[in-house]
Amino acid sequence: MTKILIPYYSAYGHIHTMAKAVAEGAQEVEGAEVKIVRVAEFDEVQKAMSGQDAYVQAQDAQEDIPVATHDDLKWADGIIWGIPTRYGSMPAQMKQYIDSAGGLWMNGDLEGKVTSTFISSGSIHGGQETTAITTIVPLLHFGLIYVGLPYGENPEQLTTDAIGGSPYAASTVAAPDGSSQPDERDLTMAKRLGKRVASVAKSLHG
Repeated sequence: MTKILIPYYSAYGHIHTMAKAVAEGAQEVEGAEVKIVRVAEFDEVQKAMSGQDAYVQAQDAQEDIPVATHDDLKWADGIIWGIPTRYGSMPAQMKQYIDSAGGLWMNGDLEGKVTSTFISSGSIHGGQETTAITTIVPLLHFGLIYVGLPYGENPEQLTTDAIGGSPYAASTVAAPDGSSQPDERDLTMAKRLGKRVASVAKSLHG
């Protein structure tokens, strides 16, 4: 059994949608067990954004997904992080979850596990690539083995269309007002990422 964890944070639902596509791809690998967990919201953020219908609806849609714990990270053979962009890097909610796992770092609990990311941003140049690249830094500190999204398997990246996807991560463009949903090509690349991480994890840990 190859255990794949998908911890994500999603304010408006775009990363939640991508997480389901990543999980679908990972499940294509024989013997893969996939778990989706959500990183907890801050109380102050929930209070500040409770007047936004889109935010409230997106949070309600995620209520049944279990909140991510450190035991989830220890359980997994592969970890695929779902991260919306905040000013060019990961949001504080995800950073706190990773920062609070210092005990796992100290014990080397995540060393040798396979990892990758999927990202969203409000615009094409809104920080998708910087978020992926800066996220790689703490993941390497934990000893995780990062898997990218190569051009050869993802020709959709070679486009001038306003979609996601890069060699660093699967991604999607949500639009400045959050009105755009993931393009089918974004979801296709997200599925491939899930399958690729699960396949590598199976090779290393299966």
